[in-house]
Amino acid sequence: MVSYRYYFRALRLVNMMSKRYRMLMTSRTDPDLAEELAELIVHLGRAARSEAGTAVLTPAQWTALRFFARANRRSRTPSAFASFHATTRGTASQTVRALERAGYLCRSRDETDRRSVRYDVTEAGQTLLDRDPLRVLAGAIAVLPAPDRAALSEIVPALSAAVASQRGGPSFGSCGDCVHFQPAGAAGHCACLAAELAPEDLGRLCASFAAKPPDTVPRLRPGART
Repeated sequence: MVSYRYYFRALRLVNMMSKRYRMLMTSRTDPDLAEELAELIVHLGRAARSEAGTAVLTPAQWTALRFFARANRRSRTPSAFASFHATTRGTASQTVRALERAGYLCRSRDETDRRSVRYDVTEAGQTLLDRDPLRVLAGAIAVLPAPDRAALSEIVPALSAAVASQRGGPSFGSCGDCVHFQPAGAAGHCACLAAELAPEDLGRLCASFAAKPPDTVPRLRPGART
């Protein structure tokens, strides 16, 4: 649930963006519209990050903290974060170590592969996420009409996969949109990892994700808090 602390700022952001969107739709040709919409998406990210009080973390550190809060157990590694953030492993490791030193992430050995290191968000990290500047944008999305939110849930993952493909990098997503996912039992089975999935795994980001064709994607709505 989006708190009232963000609600009115979210409404202002919705109104500002919807007015500009209507202007774009009525005044631009298709190629120009694509350029303008790409610029607007980038602007949304910058506007969300400009929230007062965000200096406690850098933008890269906020991205890392969100990633480790949303990723599944096997994807909570510096290398997976490097792929997600489109940065080098060295830069990703520096970001992760800074969060660990600050007490927002904790390191442990993976239960299935003792050579691998996994990072989890600490209680302090979860508390900090309650002040995440991105909540203003989340609030703006939350007050959109339901059909618009449903359209965004289809469009944004497709855009993410298309950009990742053009970059030649991996895309990230959750089980319901993945070719490796097979519904079974209480949750499902991952053919890529040859592992049974718990219900709380379904809505989490996965480094082994491979997108299904759009017309075959079942829309899972996990109840896990991410």
